[in-house]
Amino acid sequence: MQSLHGAIKGVCLGTLVLCAASSSDALGQVSVSWRSSHAAEKESAKPRARDLGIAPGVLSPGPLNAITDIAGVRVGHVTLIEGKTVRTGVTAILPHGGNLYADKVPAGFAVGNGYGKFAGTTQIMELGEIETPIVLTNTLSVPQGMEGVIEWTLAQPGNESVRSVNAVVGETNDGYLNDIRALSVRSHHVVEAIEIAQEGPVEEGAVGAGTGTINFGWKGGIGTSSRLLPEGLGGYSVGVLVQTNFGGILEIDGVPVGEELGQYYLKGAVDRGDADGSIIMVVATDAPLSDRNLTRLARRALSAIARTGSPATNGSGDYAVAFSTAESVRRTPERRRNPAAIKNLPNAQMSPLFEAAMEAGQEAIYNALLRARTMTGFRGTIEELPVAEVERLLKRYGR
Repeated sequence: MQSLHGAIKGVCLGTLVLCAASSSDALGQVSVSWRSSHAAEKESAKPRARDLGIAPGVLSPGPLNAITDIAGVRVGHVTLIEGKTVRTGVTAILPHGGNLYADKVPAGFAVGNGYGKFAGTTQIMELGEIETPIVLTNTLSVPQGMEGVIEWTLAQPGNESVRSVNAVVGETNDGYLNDIRALSVRSHHVVEAIEIAQEGPVEEGAVGAGTGTINFGWKGGIGTSSRLLPEGLGGYSVGVLVQTNFGGILEIDGVPVGEELGQYYLKGAVDRGDADGSIIMVVATDAPLSDRNLTRLARRALSAIARTGSPATNGSGDYAVAFSTAESVRRTPERRRNPAAIKNLPNAQMSPLFEAAMEAGQEAIYNALLRARTMTGFRGTIEELPVAEVERLLKRYGR
């Protein structure tokens, strides 16, 4: 598949799906399809949370109800489906469309439970900035994720003298549906995900880094949502994208869905480890925030995990990274060389943003579940969340 890298350069699409024929196919051919996120959204009959009347919180979503409601933010997916064993992929999030290494964005990082691998985070905590795309993939492909990010960054015009790159790469473990030891993700897949990243609607469900993930015992995936603050509170936007692969006892808008449907952690008073897994939360905002307050914002986003019914178990890696796209706080070369005056929101104005991050994170998790489809893979089949049953429960509980 290495030759595909050159084939897609310059193509501005949101999702690349690579489907290889199974080993029983004598031709062994590889079929490739490109589709924009908007086209994929229209093709899918699976609802988002708001289609079912599920609207967590009191704040309104942005026009797309996605992380791309934050101007300039781009998302790209590469989905790998090969034979009966490979179900994995890559998702790339770009804070803006310029040279990220030259024009770094302030950022913060938070850990809910640290059983995971999230490359580049110590430098985020030390310097409070991000200088590359944020890439999500599977646990054993973090090195390939870093390689791809570094390769892409070094190739950008203006970076000819760059000798150090802090690649930011997070993961969840998709080893049930995906033969994770096959190491199917390569660095060129990462470059492809970055290069096809676009603004606009974001494809959700079993796509990109969410292709093989599991959430609350059902099929998980990628989900996104956003919140817009009223003008009286600054008019800022907050968007969240999640890679869901964690468990617990699913609650949707206060309804005990997992318990009602008999699909939940500690069923029969036995800990089978089925709530382990991980979640990565990527939070974007156009509010002019310091890296310190972005760290606080990342911490608040993690509260969405509890609101959906997870205790953040011992074997779950629960992480959030937050960045600001505001021009007034961007770490430009000039601002990194000399003292600079910046517009920075004070602590007393952070609480509405905290609410926005929590609400958007909660709805993003629901969207990941609702948009994902049943998938058969390496070790078996994981069913999708039964939407009709969820609708019935929501009505019964008056939601």
